[in-house]
Amino acid sequence: QKDAALAPAPCHVGIIMDGNGRWAKKRGMPRKAGHAAGAKVFREVVKYSSRRGVRFLTVYAFSTENWKRPAHEVAVIMQMLQHYLDDSEQYIKEEIRLRIIGDRARLSERLQKAIDKAEKASEHFTDLTVNLAVNYGGREELLHAAHMIAQDCSTGKKNATQLEFPDLEQYLYTIGQPDPDLIIRPSGEKRLSNFMLWQSAYAE
Repeated sequence: QKDAALAPAPCHVGIIMDGNGRWAKKRGMPRKAGHAAGAKVFREVVKYSSRRGVRFLTVYAFSTENWKRPAHEVAVIMQMLQHYLDDSEQYIKEEIRLRIIGDRARLSERLQKAIDKAEKASEHFTDLTVNLAVNYGGREELLHAAHMIAQDCSTGKKNATQLEFPDLEQYLYTIGQPDPDLIIRPSGEKRLSNFMLWQSAYAE
């Protein structure tokens, strides 16, 4: 049920998930406990966003730089992502459309199959779209767009001298979605950390 009595919610909210490891360390717990707590909060945020009428929620779950973390920590994060994707009944019950944005090539074959299945199972929902940014980087997204544009220009599909902002946006992972109104970083840090660099130009 929507919280109609509250002020209108932002259309698109971006969240940089950060501070899980520090949260756990502060409490004398292993880092994986912090990631587990973060995953639980993520589910709560999705439900709240749906109630508040947010149309798009983009969550920075795993950056291109996160591969530098210890292998066991990366494995824990990937395992939690796998569990979330496998729990299709939950997000279908919540009627959310799930999309994974980022470079999937480095992800395991099993994870890529789970992504494809989850996206297809939820593609007809329209109230709330959740973008999970996995192996994502804002610079990498722009470079990928540049490669695609260059390819289309070389084949005559695009004219390089006539390209404008909307043309480039057609090659971003968030094609067809409005730019975020609000970016949240719960850890207290004030860096964008390579998150949605193009899309967040005018975000609060």
